[in-house]
Amino acid sequence: MADKRDYYEVLGIQKGASEDEIKKAFRKQAKKYHPDLNPGNKEAEAKFKEVNEAYEVLSDRDKRSRYDRYGFAGVDPNFGAGSTAYGGANPFGQDIDIGDIFNSFFGGFGGRSPKNQNAPRRGSDVEASVTITFEEAAKGCKKEVTYQNVETCKDCKGTGASEGTNLKSCPDCTGTGTVTVRKRTPFGVVQTSQTCEKCRGKGKVIEKPCPKCSGVGRIRSTRTVTVTIPAGINQDQILNIGGHGNSGYNGGPAGDLHVYVVVKKHEIFERKGDDVWCEIPITFAQAALGHDVVVPTLDGKSSYTVHPGTQPGDIFKLKGKGIPHLNSKGRGDQYVKVTIEVPRNLNDEQKKILAEFDKSCSANNYHKRSSFFDKVKNLFKDT
Repeated sequence: MADKRDYYEVLGIQKGASEDEIKKAFRKQAKKYHPDLNPGNKEAEAKFKEVNEAYEVLSDRDKRSRYDRYGFAGVDPNFGAGSTAYGGANPFGQDIDIGDIFNSFFGGFGGRSPKNQNAPRRGSDVEASVTITFEEAAKGCKKEVTYQNVETCKDCKGTGASEGTNLKSCPDCTGTGTVTVRKRTPFGVVQTSQTCEKCRGKGKVIEKPCPKCSGVGRIRSTRTVTVTIPAGINQDQILNIGGHGNSGYNGGPAGDLHVYVVVKKHEIFERKGDDVWCEIPITFAQAALGHDVVVPTLDGKSSYTVHPGTQPGDIFKLKGKGIPHLNSKGRGDQYVKVTIEVPRNLNDEQKKILAEFDKSCSANNYHKRSSFFDKVKNLFKDT
């Protein structure tokens, strides 16, 4: 564990950071080091794994609490294995609730009753990211997403006991999961119930821990799921895949998988809302005389007639050629901005023709130019 960096340092946040700050920091670092954006970069790949590992711990309240208390050992799957308690210090279980401590001293004075550790509990959510192209975001697609989660150990079926062995009733609490404690206080002797420390409220202890999960009853695994990405999805939107998170406890439902969508930049198109924007270069002659030009769209090539006298920066619209509205009918539009390219490397003949053309033009041919110099003339008429 000595070669690992502190998880807070990995995400670039302070120890007391909020959940939102942790999530924002993860997104920023994940984008920076994502393998799809750094092809062939082994260092970026290693840092991406490091960022995911840090976020997996700090985004989970239980894991974060154990990490803050015990460091890396607190989130090690083998942490506490072999203890006389139920499966040792379970790295996937709940921390001791401070309410139980108050309860043990003050009984009915606002303390809470011990939790039922055998009650079904939902598993926590996990997160992953997927990178898609601009076109895939516009039209929708299917992608395989690989991620890590925690599953019930199949060898022991979550009991934590080695195959062929059974759980036995806890000798300290006689199988109830709670013990009665008497405390002498300034108010007299107070009797209260608290969670049994030996079995951690389970009521049973393991005689021989399962070798695969070290008595925890849960193991970390890598899963791959096919995700349907709807047409019109945008950068940083999240897809929720129900039941693909960490396994629940005691028969409780699994958590969900949250997939963050990363959309690659396009060489030509830019997205603004559900509209698509692009620029198209045309020649001076095409702008002056008018011309039929070919415009790239998400649906392929489209023809458009540039009217005579088109100016640099003019914008025309292709209705319904934009991004489909997410989860609804209709599409945005495509806006095309015209840029006029001035010819270079003219030969003598071309220069001569162009000079003659320029001489033949008058103020009527250049509205903006004439208007500008009229304003300049008025500005300095008294000087």
